[in-house]
Amino acid sequence: MTSPTETTFHDMQSQEPSLDKLREQFDDITRLLQNSDDASQCTQAIQSWDKLRGQVATWSAMAHLHFNQDTGNESYRKGRETADALMPDYTNLEIGVKRALVSSPHREHLEKQLSLRHAFDLWKCDDAAFHPDIREELVHENELIASYIELLGGARIPLGGKTCGISDLIGLQSGSDRVKRHEAARAMWNWFEENRPQLDQIFDDIVTLRDKMAKSLGRANFVEVGYDRKRRVDYDRHDVERFREQVLADVVPLACQLADRQAATLGIDKLKSWDEKVHRPQGAPAPRGDAKWMTDRASEMFDAIHPELADFYRLMVRNELMDLESRPGKAFGGFCTWFPDFGVPYVFANFNGTPGDARVFTHEIGHAFQRYKSRDNAVLDYVGCTSESAEVHSMSLEFLCWPEMERFFGEDANDFRMQHLAEQLMFLPYGVAVDHFQHLIYEQPKATPGERHAMWKKLEKMYMPWRDYGDLSHPGQGGYWQYQRHIYAYPFYYIDYTLAATCALQFWSRAQSDRDGALTAYVDLCKRGGSLPFRKLVESAGLLSPFEEGCLQEVVANAKRELAL
Repeated sequence: MTSPTETTFHDMQSQEPSLDKLREQFDDITRLLQNSDDASQCTQAIQSWDKLRGQVATWSAMAHLHFNQDTGNESYRKGRETADALMPDYTNLEIGVKRALVSSPHREHLEKQLSLRHAFDLWKCDDAAFHPDIREELVHENELIASYIELLGGARIPLGGKTCGISDLIGLQSGSDRVKRHEAARAMWNWFEENRPQLDQIFDDIVTLRDKMAKSLGRANFVEVGYDRKRRVDYDRHDVERFREQVLADVVPLACQLADRQAATLGIDKLKSWDEKVHRPQGAPAPRGDAKWMTDRASEMFDAIHPELADFYRLMVRNELMDLESRPGKAFGGFCTWFPDFGVPYVFANFNGTPGDARVFTHEIGHAFQRYKSRDNAVLDYVGCTSESAEVHSMSLEFLCWPEMERFFGEDANDFRMQHLAEQLMFLPYGVAVDHFQHLIYEQPKATPGERHAMWKKLEKMYMPWRDYGDLSHPGQGGYWQYQRHIYAYPFYYIDYTLAATCALQFWSRAQSDRDGALTAYVDLCKRGGSLPFRKLVESAGLLSPFEEGCLQEVVANAKRELAL
C-alpha cells in the first residue's frame, strides 16, 4: 500500500513543471512503447508515465485550489493561468503516449498484467476529444470559465446593512422568516440581473468556442465531444434520454406532491422558489455549531460508522486537508481535489449554517474517501473515476451517514433526514433539466442569449412545474441556470449527479434493512475506484443500473413509505 504523506497542507510544495523537460520525458516513454521488444519494459514505461502524470496533476490541482481559495489573489491567479496555459500542450504529450499504448504490440500483455482493458477504452475517448489544432481554444475556454468563477466569487451584495456573498444569501433562504427569505432571494437575483449582460456574454463565448472545437475535431456539434470528454464508454445519449423520460414519468409527479405538501406544512397557498429549502415553519434544521465544531463531531460520526472511514478522516483533520468556511473572495461552491504526489485528497466547501453544510461535507468526504482507498490502483485513470461513478461514492455517503445526524442536528435530526430525502427526489427533475438544456444549447450553438433563457424556462415548466419565482424577474425570465456553475465550467457533468443519486437511493434502501451489508458494499466500491466502466461498477455493488427500465420505481415506492405519502 502507498503510504499517504503526513505533511500538512500548508507545508506541501509542488514544483511548476518544465514543458521542455516533460516533452523530452514523454518522447522517451513513447519511443520505448513503440519500439521495445520487451513487454516488461513497457510496464516500467507506464509506471514512469504515471509518476510524471501524478506530478503534473498535483501541481495543477494545487494551482486551481489556491485560486479558488482566494480569487482576488494576483499570485494565485497567475498560478492558475500558468496551469491552464500549460494544459493543452501537456494534453498533447499525454495523447501521444496513449496512442502509442493503444497501438502497442504488447497491448494484450499490458491489458492482462495491469488490467488495462478499461483504461484503453478511456484513452480512446481522450484521443477523440483532443487535437493540437484546438490548443488555443482550450486555453481560452479555461480563461472564460475562470472569468465566470471570479465574477461570482467576487459578488458583494448589500442586504440589511451588511455585504453578502452568494453563499451567504443562499444560506439566508433557509431561515424561518419568509420575508427575510424573500429579501435574500431578491438581493441575489437582482445581482444576477445586473450582471446578466456579462454572464450572457461569457456563456455565448463559451458555446461558440466549444462548437468551433467540435467542428475542428470533425464532429457535428459539441455534444459528441462532451461525451468523449466525460469518457462515457458504456452508454450514450440515447440511454440518457431514456433515463430523463423515466424521471419525468416516475419522479416529477412525486416531486409535485412533495411541493404541495411542503406548502401545506408551511401554511402558505403556493410554494415559492425562496421557500424550497424550508420544509417546516421554524425554518430548515441548522447544525448546532460552526465549521470547527462540525469537524469535531464528524470524528465521532465516522468512528461510529466504519473503522476505515474513521482512520481516513483523522488523517484529513491531522493534515489540514479541508477548507470549509465561507469568506470574501473565496470561490462559490464545493469540490474535492486530489494530490497524487502526496497520496491525499483535499475538501473545499463554503459552510453557511444550513442543512446543506452536512450534506456538502459528507458528499465531498465521500469523494475524498474513494480517492484515498483506490490510491494503489494500477494507473491514475483507476484512482479517479468517470464522474457518474465518482458521484455514487459521494451521494451514497450522504445517506449512509443518516444514523449519526443527531450529532449535528440534535432533536432536529429526523427533520433533516426527511428534508434530505425529499430534496434528493426533487433534485432529480432539476438535474435532468440541466442535462436536457445542455443538449439543446450545443445542438443550437447559434441561439441568442434570449433564446437560451426561453429554452430553460420551457424545460423548467416541463420538469419542475411546481416552481414559482413570484416577483423575481431574472429567474422568472429563464435565468436561473446562470447560477449553476457546472453549465459554464463542466459541460454534460450534471446528469452524473442524477445517475449517481439513483444508485445512492438504492444504497439508502439497502441500509434500511442491512446496514452492515450496505457499508461493506460501499467501502468495496470505493476501493475499485475507476477500474471498471460505470455499468459494471454499479453491478459490482449489487445495484440496478439507472438505464434499466423501472430503475426508479422501487426507489420511489420506498421513499413514499419513508415520507408517509
